[in-house]
Amino acid sequence: MTDYDINPGIDSRTQPCFSLPSRVKRAIWSVVQGTVFRWSPRPMHAWRVFLLRAFGAKIGTACHVYPTARIWAPWNLIMADQSCLGDDVICYSMATITLASRSIISQGAHLCAGSHDFEDPKFPLVAKPIAIGAEAWICTEAFIHPGVTIGDGAVIGARAVVTKDQPPWMICAGHPCQPLRPRQMQAKV
Repeated sequence: MTDYDINPGIDSRTQPCFSLPSRVKRAIWSVVQGTVFRWSPRPMHAWRVFLLRAFGAKIGTACHVYPTARIWAPWNLIMADQSCLGDDVICYSMATITLASRSIISQGAHLCAGSHDFEDPKFPLVAKPIAIGAEAWICTEAFIHPGVTIGDGAVIGARAVVTKDQPPWMICAGHPCQPLRPRQMQAKV
C-alpha cells in the first residue's frame, strides 16, 4: 500500500484501486456528506468542521466549509486557521490537500490530487498532494492539478488551469496558468 491506500500494480480497469476498508470508509462518508453535511444550514460551519474532523480531517480554528463543498476523503484534508472551502468546491483528496492559514478556495474550484498514468497499459491511479499557501486565493472554477504547490499570497485567476507550481505573491491566470504580475497588498485607511 502507498501512503494514500492505493492498491499498487493492479489493472484499474478490472480491479478496485483502493482497499476494501478504504472503500467502506468512503461509502460511510458519502452518506454523511450527502445528508447531514450537505443539508446543514449555510452558517453552520462549525457543524461541518466537526463532521470532517470526525472522519480524520485536520482543521484549525475559524475555518469555513460550505455545505455544497465536496470532499472525497476527509482524512486527506488539512485546513489551517481561517481557511475556506467555498460553495461547490471539489476536493478530490486521493492524496493530501493542504490549505495554509487564511487561504480561500472560491466556488466551483477543483483541487484534484489524483489522476491515472495514461502511458501504463494498466492505467494505474497516481496520487500527488496539493499545497495551497497562506493568504492564497484560488478563484472561481480554477482547476489545480495533482502535485501542485501554490505559493503564499498567490492569486489564481478564475477558470485557470494550474499544471505546475505557482510562485508566492503573484497574480496568476490562464490555461496553462502563468504568473502575470506581483500581488501588492495595500493598507486601507
